[in-house]
Amino acid sequence: MKILQIMGGAGEGGAEEFFIDAVEALKNKKINQFLIINKKNQKRVKKISGLKILFATASFSKLIKWPTQRVIDKAINEFKPDIIHYWMGRASSFLVEGKHINIGWHSGYRGVERFRKCDYHIALTNKLKKHIANQGINLKDIYELPIYTKKNKLNKIDRSKFNTPKNKPLLLSLSRLHPVKGINNLIDAMLKIPDAYLWIAGSGPLETELKLQTTSLGLDDRIRFLGWREDKEILMATADICVFPSRNDSFGAVIIESWAARKTTVACKAPGPLGLIAHRKDGILVEIDNPEKFSKSVNEIINNKKLVKKLATNGYNKFQKFYTEKIFVRNILAIYTKILKINE
Repeated sequence: MKILQIMGGAGEGGAEEFFIDAVEALKNKKINQFLIINKKNQKRVKKISGLKILFATASFSKLIKWPTQRVIDKAINEFKPDIIHYWMGRASSFLVEGKHINIGWHSGYRGVERFRKCDYHIALTNKLKKHIANQGINLKDIYELPIYTKKNKLNKIDRSKFNTPKNKPLLLSLSRLHPVKGINNLIDAMLKIPDAYLWIAGSGPLETELKLQTTSLGLDDRIRFLGWREDKEILMATADICVFPSRNDSFGAVIIESWAARKTTVACKAPGPLGLIAHRKDGILVEIDNPEKFSKSVNEIINNKKLVKKLATNGYNKFQKFYTEKIFVRNILAIYTKILKINE
């Protein structure tokens, strides 16, 4: 089995981060892979180099496509893949037809035009699978495949590094600073969570606006903007509660990352969290765009140690059952194998 993995995105985000985890997991299973990634993200290039997997880089320019197409064509001719796995729409827009099988990876609730020529499709959840099918893609050609996360070894950092006291509840948001992520509502909610501190780890177009909002509400003493971080596991281990106020998220990797660290999550009822969390069993679900209810739920977690223990234990057990590297590799190889068998 030979897999050509193509990631066209240059930015930082959950899907781009998971791409590296996915190819590493397949490498650990000794699957023969060749990667093509966007040369603009030098941090990702460095990480891929460290995995010691053969790869090439390309620009993935929307305007001048032939240089990238030439890189892909060269890889196909020399590597001769059985499957080309296109990670998201940018990569799929460079699809090459041939003897190989083309698979598109859908990471969110978007249009499918750039995926139309794919032979098969992978969706993170059953709801996303239906969303894709509703746009004219044959349901039998869509496979559900949740992502995974690594077990958190619970190494912590000293909170004083970010001017945060040890004896106060610490909330953690791992997210792009984008309108869909609802961070503005989280900041509003902090007004009614007076005992807690908040770390916001992420970057994005709303950074300046969210910092101004924090200052205008008088919350600079309790909210820390950490920027984009490469040590999210350590941050999760250090925090007490994971907060996920997203308005529209197809999965929510942060939730399974919190479970892996035995943490409790308060999340809004976006499609992803709704499909992951069993309310009051392994997390708390709150109505979207409702800072008052969000703050009420966080305060309950802060003041109810028995509930916290139950949610964290059940979440960790769910992580172990469904979202480990072993489970992911088993599932993705089952999809690859089935598709290859269909096309023998």
